[in-house]
Amino acid sequence: MDEQALLGLNPNADADFRQRALAYFEQLKISQDAWQVCAEALAQSIYSDDHIKFFCFQVLEHQVKFKYSELTEVQQQLIRETLITWLQAQMLNPQPEKTFIRNKAAQVFALLFVTEYLTKWPKFFFDILSVVDLNPRGVDMYLRILMAVDAELVDRDVVHTSEEARRNTLLKDTMREQCIPSLVESWYQILQNYQYNNSELTCQCLEVVGAYVSWIDLSLIANERFINMLLGHMSVEVLREEACDCLFEIVNKGMDPIDKTKLVESLCQVLQSAGLFSIDQEDDVDFLARFSKLVNGMGQALIASWTKLIKNGDMKSAQDSLQAIEAKVALMLQLLIHEDDDISSNIIGFCYDYLHILKQLSALSDQQKANVEAIMLAVMKKLTYDEEYNFENEGEDEAMFVEYRKQLKLLLDRLAQVSPELLLASVRRVFNTTLQNWQTTRFMEVEVAIRLLYMLAEALPVSHGAHFSGDVTKATALQDMMRTLVTSGVSAYQHTSVTLEFFETVVRYEKFFAVEPQHIPTVLMAFLDHRGLRHTSPKVRSRTAYLFSRFVKSLNKQMNPFIEDVLNRIQDLMELSPPENGYQALLSSDDQLFIYETAGVLIVNSEYSAERKQVLMRNLLTPLMEKFKVLLEKLMMAQDEDRQMALADCLNHAVGFASRTSKAFSNKQTVKQCGCSEVYLDCLQTFLPALSCPLQKEVLRSGVRTFLHRMIICLEEEVLPFIPSASEHMLKDCEAKDLQEFIPLINQITAKFKTQVSPFLQQMFMPLLHAIFEVLLLPAEENDQSAALEKQMLRRSYFAFLQTVTGSGMSEVIANQGAENVERVLFTVIQGAVDYPDPIAQKTCFIILSKLVELWGGKDGPVGFADFVYKHIVPACFLAPLKQTFDLADAQTVLALSECAVTLKTIHLKRGPECIQYLQQEYLPSLQVAPEIIQEFCQALQQPDAKVFKNYLKVFFQRAKP
Repeated sequence: MDEQALLGLNPNADADFRQRALAYFEQLKISQDAWQVCAEALAQSIYSDDHIKFFCFQVLEHQVKFKYSELTEVQQQLIRETLITWLQAQMLNPQPEKTFIRNKAAQVFALLFVTEYLTKWPKFFFDILSVVDLNPRGVDMYLRILMAVDAELVDRDVVHTSEEARRNTLLKDTMREQCIPSLVESWYQILQNYQYNNSELTCQCLEVVGAYVSWIDLSLIANERFINMLLGHMSVEVLREEACDCLFEIVNKGMDPIDKTKLVESLCQVLQSAGLFSIDQEDDVDFLARFSKLVNGMGQALIASWTKLIKNGDMKSAQDSLQAIEAKVALMLQLLIHEDDDISSNIIGFCYDYLHILKQLSALSDQQKANVEAIMLAVMKKLTYDEEYNFENEGEDEAMFVEYRKQLKLLLDRLAQVSPELLLASVRRVFNTTLQNWQTTRFMEVEVAIRLLYMLAEALPVSHGAHFSGDVTKATALQDMMRTLVTSGVSAYQHTSVTLEFFETVVRYEKFFAVEPQHIPTVLMAFLDHRGLRHTSPKVRSRTAYLFSRFVKSLNKQMNPFIEDVLNRIQDLMELSPPENGYQALLSSDDQLFIYETAGVLIVNSEYSAERKQVLMRNLLTPLMEKFKVLLEKLMMAQDEDRQMALADCLNHAVGFASRTSKAFSNKQTVKQCGCSEVYLDCLQTFLPALSCPLQKEVLRSGVRTFLHRMIICLEEEVLPFIPSASEHMLKDCEAKDLQEFIPLINQITAKFKTQVSPFLQQMFMPLLHAIFEVLLLPAEENDQSAALEKQMLRRSYFAFLQTVTGSGMSEVIANQGAENVERVLFTVIQGAVDYPDPIAQKTCFIILSKLVELWGGKDGPVGFADFVYKHIVPACFLAPLKQTFDLADAQTVLALSECAVTLKTIHLKRGPECIQYLQQEYLPSLQVAPEIIQEFCQALQQPDAKVFKNYLKVFFQRAKP
């Protein structure tokens, strides 16, 4: 071996050595006999360095996994002997090998097992057992090998090919027949031998039993001697967590519902008599979390049995199962209410399924009603934040609690299905009690009270948020709680969680303000002052900005009395914060977008005259335009790149804010009615010069482009005079991403204005195409994934553009580009249909080809087009689907094939019998298609129903491909 290269295996070696070691590893993998050197090194313990030993196993692993069939019988025998020799040495070495080496060795054993067990090495396990006997180091390796074999055969996370899946099934069947009883016996011996003096081996063995239980005969494990031993382990501190998991796997095993009920019940009796159901005496939370998972498994197993028995009509046994379930509810509640969330979380599945049973029963007993109430109180208590929750800097623990809260929400929703009246009454009681004394109540209790009201909206669903009409009891209860919420003054509570919950709830129940509009000013003030948009916490300000915009939109006309006041109060929040003087704005630019949108909505939905609306809109947008001009001049002069970036961002925000105000308009009609066309045209004239700024092009162009998209909707043809010069600027020195984002703008204009923009399109068609081709032809690094993806996306955008032009009935835009250019464009479409393995682009190309054939393919089409159809379009319809990369099992590809069928149908429609004659006599024979298939193909093509031909075409290519 190359000793120098081996030095690089040490994690502390420098980069050059590590690189050399990697290269050496690759070299050994492809070498014919390097594995023999490694095998010898392992068998004879030549190296003491752990990383070299690991490396040798890696080389062997590669040989067994990928090149085993290339070895001779003798060589294969050598690998088997090497592993057994290495295993024997483990029991004599003064020190055990490191865990990572033992695990890697176990993987190599498992790979060899998978390859050889059915043929050359049927005594695999017996050979290992005869070597290790009950030697602790040997047993450790034996158990690791068993886990590695299980991972190879049944690991759900590994995706197996159908061939591997068949092989694995055969391996398991053979093991069940030949060796599983002996393996189970060996596990029993190991457990009996080591349960009191080697907890590590015992736990390892329990893990093996738990893993294998899912696919071996359960009676081998679920019998008196095994279960008694496992139950014994449940009272040994170092073993009980693994024993718990092992029992869980036993309970989880699929079996007959009556037998399952008996098994669970017998387990429960023993566990109960061992005192394991007394949760309050137990302080080991790690064990309780596993125990909770076990109880959850037992509960869900009983429920699954009940469901099957009901389905089978065995009411007597179903009743027994239900009694068994009910008997576990007290224990379930103890675990659900436990202060440790992991313990509680592990039992939620049982709890949820139990409620599902109650939902199906025609009437509930008093005890069941009490259970529902107990679950409800537990959920309310567990929803509460604890003292440790860090609101300012949420980390992993906080994220876990948020997830846990989502699980509790599902329980609450299920409770609502079982007993909506009880849920409403319980929430109302908690809510009213808490809000009466909110000033002296801890924040987490106030937050949860409001949170419960918020959650009722989804737990007791109605259509379109109509919570305050319909069912009188419910509507009255919610109305009372909402009135209490907005009049109690709780919005002033000094904790961010309460503040946020207040605003979330107010917005969720916005229909309340249609019933009691007198509360609107109170809530508006909360939004606008230090409780909301001016809160000390940026998190609260940010969320409130979004919620405020939703609140104002939902109130619509009810906002009329407050419009001017609100606009005045939010004016300072809309300041465009300049990048100098370290000025720290209250809101981020993203938050300000919502405020601008809100201002736009207030003005547009108001009952003011058009003149008044125009004045208000001018007041809103003029400061942005003025700032924009000043900042653009500053940018032109700026030298420092950081300053340029800051200025460009600020300019972009200004354009973004103006765009956002226009969201209040749905179309040109509303802009005209409000008399606002002029002010937006002024904005356009102010913003467009930014396109010719040579600095920070990407940022500036992106903002102006978005604004143009909005203006096409709001101003329609009034935008057209600005488009040519804007396009010209946007096409100057642009990159793939620029073009990709520019093309949708042109598509929008083309689709909207059609022939109105035909002259402009004809003029800019070739410049746009030149810009696209230039970028597509740029050389890129061979394995530069992002550059390849950008080109693919640009290609798609280019074809989408051609599709828009042809689909909008403007083929003259292409036709008027001169014969040479037209031909070039047509060839790019053929190329897109055939050469690039991108089904999305291929589909678009066939749509373009169909459209062109429809427009130009008749007798009066352009000179030479009929020739082009037969020489290029027809072949494309065959060459594309015949490519290996054209995968007929892929949904997108099938859509592309469908458009290919449409293209052929269109050619037949436009050219008639001549097309059939060409296919029959020239083209299909040139592909060596058999005469009877040609006949069949032409008949399918002539069917009037297009669907028949589409289905036929798929079958045709499935047959044609090897």
